Amino acid sequence: MIDRSFSLRAHAKHGIVRQVVGLFNDTSRGERPVVRSANALFTPDSVIWRVHGDVTTMMIGGVSALLLQMLHPAVLAGVWDHSNFRNDMVGRLRRTARFVSTTTYGDRADAAAAIERVRAVHSHIGGTLVDGTPYRADDPDLLAWVHITEAWCFLAAWQRYGNRRLSRVAEDRYFADFATVGTALGASTLPVDKPHTARALEQARPQLVADDRTREVARLVLGHMPDNPLAIPLQRVTMQAAVDLLPDWARRMQGLPASPALVRPIVSTGALGLATTLRWAFAGS
Repeated sequence: MIDRSFSLRAHAKHGIVRQVVGLFNDTSRGERPVVRSANALFTPDSVIWRVHGDVTTMMIGGVSALLLQMLHPAVLAGVWDHSNFRNDMVGRLRRTARFVSTTTYGDRADAAAAIERVRAVHSHIGGTLVDGTPYRADDPDLLAWVHITEAWCFLAAWQRYGNRRLSRVAEDRYFADFATVGTALGASTLPVDKPHTARALEQARPQLVADDRTREVARLVLGHMPDNPLAIPLQRVTMQAAVDLLPDWARRMQGLPASPALVRPIVSTGALGLATTLRWAFAGS
């Protein structure tokens, strides 16, 4: 009986890992998870290794960051005009996740190559906003906005759903570490602690706009559901957790409702349960 129970647990863990690996890697093209390198940009005991290594919090934080990013008209235009996200949402999310994994855990040479690829892509992207204002994807201020939203949301998701909250000192170390990647991408001066990051988000608010295209992106992101019907409830919990993570003002701009008071504990418990399950499944992987 004990052997059978162990076998069932092992089978369950393997199945969960296979599903997650398939979600974040295009196995049909031979993609495999990024291997953690002893020669990475950051050390195994760094805060950024801990935060970026949690699947659930990175999914929640990533969706929340994308919703925040789309409030900037130029970032929205770059995605709307030059991305196939409407037809390949999973592919876009995979590319973002792979970039974060490579620059966090991959060998320094691989991280540098990933950064250069993104810079090369950005150098060819530009256009004109509806009001006639020109934009470029390699604008240092736009890159800073994208970076700041990611850093803020990744950490906020960890602090809410991670397995061990970080101290204020550790939070600042995370922002400082992650800023090195944003700077390498060409972002303008980035905040390297929590207070300055919060200030940068607040200072950006006058530039932000919500329109039909912003809400269409949010609809596509939040409405995307997995092929496996058994995973749909978990996906809905993840998406609502991402909405709840947004600052109140950003959620109002997007026209997205926060979880009602009676539902909020259900969303929180569901997200925490998913995070705990995935940590169990990946333990020792």
